[in-house]
Amino acid sequence: MAATPSNQEVFILGKTQEGKTFRPSDWSERLAGVMSSFRPGGSGGHRLGAHLSYSPWCVPTVIDGVKCVVVNTALREHEPMAWAFVMDFARDNHLQTVEACLIPDPPPARA
Repeated sequence: MAATPSNQEVFILGKTQEGKTFRPSDWSERLAGVMSSFRPGGSGGHRLGAHLSYSPWCVPTVIDGVKCVVVNTALREHEPMAWAFVMDFARDNHLQTVEACLIPDPPPARA
């Protein structure tokens, strides 16, 4: 899947094209863990503690009860092989993908 320029993220959903839940249940954390060293400014593998956090370009989350991985399109420009890897993962496992732009929740209102 090639993301269009107007979208900033591709959501890889934990649902197959047939609508079945993808297994294993921790697939999103595993995929994001593999991608954790790909981050802005180069590989995070040389920074203290970098191995303990996900890349901001590949983040596991849950949306409407469905596990997914949000992949920022900046990964495509900075690490083309890593982009190909995650997109191939989605395609090879027949996972649904959605182009979108993640909008953060607004800050809580002050009392």
